Amino acid sequence: MAEDKRIDLEVELSGIILKNPLLVCSGTYGNGREYEEWLDLERLGGLITKSVTLHPCAGNPPPRLWETPSGMLNSIGLENKGLDSFLTQDLPWLSRLDLPVWVNVAGFSPEEYVQVAKEISRSGKAAALELNISCPNVKKGGIQFSSDSREAARLVEQVKGVVDIPLYVKLTPRSGDIADMAMAVAEAGADGLSLINTFPAMAVDIETAKPRLANVSGGLSGPAIHPIAVLMVWEVARAVELPIIGMGGIWSWQDAVEMMMVGADAVAVGTLNFADPAAPLEILDGLTGFLERKGMASVARLVDMAHREDG
Repeated sequence: MAEDKRIDLEVELSGIILKNPLLVCSGTYGNGREYEEWLDLERLGGLITKSVTLHPCAGNPPPRLWETPSGMLNSIGLENKGLDSFLTQDLPWLSRLDLPVWVNVAGFSPEEYVQVAKEISRSGKAAALELNISCPNVKKGGIQFSSDSREAARLVEQVKGVVDIPLYVKLTPRSGDIADMAMAVAEAGADGLSLINTFPAMAVDIETAKPRLANVSGGLSGPAIHPIAVLMVWEVARAVELPIIGMGGIWSWQDAVEMMMVGADAVAVGTLNFADPAAPLEILDGLTGFLERKGMASVARLVDMAHREDG
């Protein structure tokens, strides 16, 4: 179904204008080039890049993926070519697109986060940053910040001090109180939030009695985690007044509508991209049809609708 011109799909996140509220999650669309043959990337609302670290990172040893009922385990381990390669090869290519780009920043120390974020901001070629403080499949780095709100706030404050583009923080479901974590990073200067990241999980081959992943554990994503993601977006939207990019098992336009109704200003599709690269645009078509059927002239009316109905 073609997009209905009578319906306003435009979304604003921290001063960034998106054509529509459909983005793609970090780690599921590479840095864009891998998917350009499958669809017109400029029809997306936005793109979140694969994690960028200061130095090249080989990631975890294989096997690194395992399909589970209603989901997938991954233990990629932040594999990427490093900051220099990203700045000279990927970011210039991305910046030519009429598409807001969030660059996902990761690191193994506060100093690495700060340096990567500073250089990307200084390039002038990224719309925003997504601070990955919650990767569940590396043995150091992000996860230490995501489990302690004081550490997370300290890191956000350090990064915020060296960048001049919006800073979004990606939160993990592992934090004891995700609303408390959201408030801590908001006070430290975060401009927006991405939630949620994957859940730590594992699987075992019962014939060999060995873990399916070489890293033993990985991150669980897909429809299995969607109801939990919905609850966490609901809780965070009640706790802070920051833009939220909702993610976690979005498999249909109904999932996207649900996520926006509990407080997400935009949504990002992740695991589904591996099965269907054009899925975000198909979800957009379904979302547009829903708005038309409900007589809503703007997608913004969906945001927080469940909170309003809750009184």
